[in-house]
Amino acid sequence: MLTACQPVTQQPLARLKMAVDGAYAGQISNDGKYSIVSSIHHGVSVWDIKTKQRLYNWAQEQNSSDNLVLSIDISQNSSHALTANRESFALWNLTTGQSEGYWKVRESNIRDIAIANNGDYVLIGKSNGTVVHVSIDSGRRLEFLGHKEKINSVDMLPNGRVAISGGNDFIAYIWDTVSGQVIYQLNHSSRVSKVALDEQARFAFSADSMKGAYIWDLKTGKRISTLQGTKRQEVFSSVRFSPDGKTLVTGAASRKVSVWDVKTGQRLSHWFVTPKEAKRPTGAVVYSIAFSDNNTLLTISSSGYAETWPMPKSH
Repeated sequence: MLTACQPVTQQPLARLKMAVDGAYAGQISNDGKYSIVSSIHHGVSVWDIKTKQRLYNWAQEQNSSDNLVLSIDISQNSSHALTANRESFALWNLTTGQSEGYWKVRESNIRDIAIANNGDYVLIGKSNGTVVHVSIDSGRRLEFLGHKEKINSVDMLPNGRVAISGGNDFIAYIWDTVSGQVIYQLNHSSRVSKVALDEQARFAFSADSMKGAYIWDLKTGKRISTLQGTKRQEVFSSVRFSPDGKTLVTGAASRKVSVWDVKTGQRLSHWFVTPKEAKRPTGAVVYSIAFSDNNTLLTISSSGYAETWPMPKSH
């Protein structure tokens, strides 16, 4: 069994440098078309991955070194993007490259964000434990107050109707964004560091800071599997379910990309993204992963590289 999960490859099929001195945040669209990167030199840059062209440079207000864009999300249908620094968030139209709004948050800092299709709804997780769901057209704000401590991670379905949030109170909640009612409460043994929803509303993912990482059935709230062989230092930084629902791909703060079997929680394969060029070995946080087609995966990491990898063959 020990040899079953060797790294598939150390070499990407392709590599594109999107930020010279590394990136503070990065996101790849669900269709693998766009990549958005936050860096010191360019602020926020939008790239067309296939043509390797930089499409837009976006300047969020006060994008100074003490208030950089640290969170980026792209809607599932690639229509809009959301960017946030600690104190404000901005909505962008990906087709035109134009800004569609800029908002400052009251009290406390932004910890994580999510955006619905067509930029209709945004979700903001904050350091004071609240999660705010905003309807952009009507301006309606719903504050979810289930958490007792700082929020670390949020996500929502493409239609904006169901949200998931995880915090330092050892709990991940799945909740209804219209009523604010809890649908499922997912308990952990330490602070919840990463949550995600499958874009087709089949699964949820939650992971804590010790070693617990779980896949849940979104219809029943029951646990489907526990990721096997995770280590304490394996802090998940990005998560994506495959379109066919059979595999989960994760990126970690340790450069590691892993492919998991959804049903069993077994790690099918893993490899490491390219670190920043430096005299000594450096790490890299995997910010985002996407399925570009059935045979390849895209990653973007803090080294500033977008990379294309062969999808490992099924065992």
